[in-house]
Amino acid sequence: MYAIKRELQLNNKETSLMRGIAGFRRFVYNFGLEMLVASWSFEGVNLRDSFMIDIIKQVFTQVIMKMPEYAWTKQYPSTVYQSAFIDLKKAFKRWRQGLSGFPKKKTKKKGDSFTVYKTSGIYPEKGKPPIPFTNRVVIKADKRIQLPGLKEFRLKEKIGFICSSQTFTVTRTADKWFVSFTLDAQKVPPIYHPIERVGVDLGVKTLATVSNGTCYAMPVSIKKAKTKLSKLQWCNRNKVLGSKKLGVKASKNAKYYYVELARHHARIGNIRRDTVHKMTTDLSRSAYCIRIEDLNVSGMMANRKLATAVSDNCFYEVRRQLVYKQNHYGTKVELVDRWFPSSKTCSCCGHIQEMKLSDRVFNCQKCDSVIDRDLNASINLENAPPEKVRSARPELNACGQVGADTLG
Repeated sequence: MYAIKRELQLNNKETSLMRGIAGFRRFVYNFGLEMLVASWSFEGVNLRDSFMIDIIKQVFTQVIMKMPEYAWTKQYPSTVYQSAFIDLKKAFKRWRQGLSGFPKKKTKKKGDSFTVYKTSGIYPEKGKPPIPFTNRVVIKADKRIQLPGLKEFRLKEKIGFICSSQTFTVTRTADKWFVSFTLDAQKVPPIYHPIERVGVDLGVKTLATVSNGTCYAMPVSIKKAKTKLSKLQWCNRNKVLGSKKLGVKASKNAKYYYVELARHHARIGNIRRDTVHKMTTDLSRSAYCIRIEDLNVSGMMANRKLATAVSDNCFYEVRRQLVYKQNHYGTKVELVDRWFPSSKTCSCCGHIQEMKLSDRVFNCQKCDSVIDRDLNASINLENAPPEKVRSARPELNACGQVGADTLG
């Protein structure tokens, strides 16, 4: 299953429509969250979260939407509020399983998003599945896309082939709107990899160092973008985007500044995402078995001296992408125990010695070999003993079920 994401080319009227739908979805989600939390204090009510959310959904459709002050909710597709309740169920399910924190209310500052899907189809008989492709939207090879329950919108980038999908998710990043959808397609993985096994050491100075000598680094453009972002924040450090409590309206300059700020953050995120995707794809195409260290990313982020480097080099994201790309490229990702002394062990003689984080070159005190610290660690990861290695599995599979080995 693959996902395609394209940017929408909207005019002012279409942008207002998107913001209205996103606000409707946000209103429904927050309403369901408040009602569910309030129901926990009712006496004699002991229902599962999913059952209680279904009851809240009935209250919303049969009572709230029929009130005169909420008549505006009927101008939007019904799949918007239905998907909001589905997302609320998933959020509480993940919270109950310990995979995420307690669900919070949706706000404009976190970005806008909503989901629509096609529900109608041609059913030959009652109780049987519909005729194929009748409950899906056919997407032509063009710069236009039809969203279920809405109009046809323009795309900035052409879709190069004919495809179909049922569910569409619209999101906003800064002042840009995107639509994403999935395709029921499978990729045939390659049957040959030039390299049998490599060790990958995620470092602080560089993004990753491979045991065959390849080194990946973050581009210089991300440093320039972060410098520009810091200057923008410093020049506007006293700017306030209004206050509803005090009745102060936001100025046009303040609105423009926060849009520019969101654009800069989005650019930095795009640079990181592009670099990590290219690196993990290159590794997956060249090596069959990829060994990485089972790092405690959350613990490293708690260290104020390492937090910036860990977040910039995307330690968790590198592991996540390598794991989910196993099925795409026919690779095998293995995790080396986090207590394995890969940085303290000599890759030539196996001698273990203490190493400071500031020591970037490994000087063996036994065999006098001199080698780069990260390269030495990657070679040790490649040659790690079998009892220190275990296979990596994704946190969630396509069905939303937790795998045997969850990501740390």
